[in-house]
Amino acid sequence: MRLVVFGLTVSSSWGNGHATLWRGLAAALARRGHELVFFERDQPWYAAHRDAPALAGGDLVLYRDLGDVRARAEAELAGADVAMVTSYCPDALVATALVLAARAPVKAFYDLDTGVTVERARAGAPVEWLGPRGLRDFDLVLSFTGGRALSALRDLLGARRAAPLHGSVDPAVHRPAGPRPELAGDVSYLGTYAASRQAALEALFVRPAERLADGTFVLAGSMYDGAFPWRDNIRYVRHLEPALHASFFCSSPLTVSVTRAEMAALGHCPSGRLFEAAACGVPVLSDWFEGLDAFFTPGREILVARTTDEAIEAIRLPRETLRRMGARARERALDEHTADARARELVARCEQAARRDRDHDGDRVPGRRERDTPSRPTDGGVS
Repeated sequence: MRLVVFGLTVSSSWGNGHATLWRGLAAALARRGHELVFFERDQPWYAAHRDAPALAGGDLVLYRDLGDVRARAEAELAGADVAMVTSYCPDALVATALVLAARAPVKAFYDLDTGVTVERARAGAPVEWLGPRGLRDFDLVLSFTGGRALSALRDLLGARRAAPLHGSVDPAVHRPAGPRPELAGDVSYLGTYAASRQAALEALFVRPAERLADGTFVLAGSMYDGAFPWRDNIRYVRHLEPALHASFFCSSPLTVSVTRAEMAALGHCPSGRLFEAAACGVPVLSDWFEGLDAFFTPGREILVARTTDEAIEAIRLPRETLRRMGARARERALDEHTADARARELVARCEQAARRDRDHDGDRVPGRRERDTPSRPTDGGVS
């Protein structure tokens, strides 16, 4: 199967969760014999924090203006089995027009930010990555969030076929690692600043730091400033490249995960950090959202807190108890939540969509149709 994707970024993990997910998927798809071409606008804030100038297992096309690589895009789409646009793609409307005009058997949209999409749609506000027809023209709509999000995408935006494709972890990147003194603490938190996460972050991380003044709390992520309610025992790491994530998690006996409010309202919205920390063998203290127990078992593989008191109780658990919980979480993550597992789901979803359309209008299943592979123009982009 050959997939062509127009998305936000894979070249920089700065301030976004898209890059790490796509890097894992690209490598997993390649291991299964599939091909991925990813078109990314070369934006200055990502260029300044670029930690993957090439896409391992895939082909990255960086461009300044989509018009400069339009011939390349059309050639890639002509040979695609799946043509896809993602949320927060800066050229989503133009890319959607290219995708819908292509001959690819499956035209898909992958919403990695379903909470934001649904919140704006319900408020009647514009969703910049969707045109006036919403999701009606796509054969398949994938959502990072399951549960109620799927019916919302259908009812609010006209998705004909909506299915979950949750986050995942690449075990080659996230695995037990040696601690680093500069990252060491009693509790850690890794995540970009988001106003909709702030209340939960203060309840489960900031206020416990205030009350446990002898402990060291380590926060890593971009976009935090002086307005954040810092405490003397909170150590800040401004940006942590993915290669250091495993060492970061393994430098504390417990890490915190909190969910954006708009995502938690939909449920079934596991953060990629849940899977990453678990694959490193580090237990996670998470806020609660509906469906969390479908991914990890509370009290056995993950800790859940709704209040600061509950968070402090979890932080004070014996280290050996936390270690055993982390080992169970790692086993679950490697069994069910790897990039290879998600790649299989992605391929299966696309094949199902193609079969249904084939039954309707005679199209063939992707990966099984005969075609000539076009030569690739070299104008624009960096592979």
